[in-house]
Amino acid sequence: MQNHIYPERIAREAEKALSYYPNLAESTIVFRFKKKIKKSVMQAQPDFKSFFKRRKNRKYYIFISERFQIDDEVFETDSIPEPIMTGWLGHELGHIMDYENRSKWNLIAFGIRYSLSSTYLKEAERMADYYAVRQGMEEYIIQTKNFILDHADLSDQYKERIKKYYLSPEEIMHMVSQRDDTATVND
Repeated sequence: MQNHIYPERIAREAEKALSYYPNLAESTIVFRFKKKIKKSVMQAQPDFKSFFKRRKNRKYYIFISERFQIDDEVFETDSIPEPIMTGWLGHELGHIMDYENRSKWNLIAFGIRYSLSSTYLKEAERMADYYAVRQGMEEYIIQTKNFILDHADLSDQYKERIKKYYLSPEEIMHMVSQRDDTATVND
């Protein structure tokens, strides 16, 4: 059985993002387009039935909105440039890395806190960015952030949400310099 299933139209981006996560090679991850995802462009989540299986047998979904609306502007997900889509998928794979390290009860508690607490939401989103950067995806993550923050058609409200909940490009570069400094010391 193939562990990673994705639509052909995002095959390049999915394969590129997955290449940064060799430790997810055995994890079952299904990328699926949906008509609409509330308040989001993408969403990573475990399959409910897999909660009752061992951690190594869990199944995860990355849902991708076919189009998304921010204020009055509608965007087709297919029109997102390849590196931006790769970065977005890399962020979602960061969530899956986080999920892989959680017990079933911890995952359930995570889901509840994520939906009820903006403080916890911020921690979770920043953790997904952290995992993506730790895996070496910083260029893609920064391009994705800059795409959102520099996009003239996106509302200031949406941009403020991104600034509030996710790592900034400057924080990402700081993490990279710390990672590189640690690697140099350990060599």
